[in-house]
Amino acid sequence: MPRNLKKNDTWFHVNAEGKVLGRLASQVAVILRGKHKKSFSPHLNEGDFVVVTNADKIKTTSTDKVYYSYSGYFGGLRETPQDVLKQKHPERLIELAVKGMLPPNKLRARFLKKLKIYAGNEHPHVAQKPIDLELKHHA
Repeated sequence: MPRNLKKNDTWFHVNAEGKVLGRLASQVAVILRGKHKKSFSPHLNEGDFVVVTNADKIKTTSTDKVYYSYSGYFGGLRETPQDVLKQKHPERLIELAVKGMLPPNKLRARFLKKLKIYAGNEHPHVAQKPIDLELKHHA
């Protein structure tokens, strides 16, 4: 059995259609970390898997946000506006938002491996029987 799989891991399914990016990301980060469980420990990877579908139909409230990536070479700084990233790679937009909500330590990469994001309505994780998760709306 792979290291990141346990028998008691639960799979959750989140439909991102019409959801706001930041609120979706913060609630998905809680599930990935395992903070929704009674047995939460900040130094252990006890979170559950999350499958996000309809990433291309997510709502964003900010229009002037810019994402930066740097290759390490001179002149290698790339700027990508949020609306361009949403059109070309909506999965990457959600992944970056969730990554920003996770703690910057060695466990973050393991948490992100448990996040599966798809632009359309279909996903290949039907065999894991993911539980539909309705995210809380904050007023």
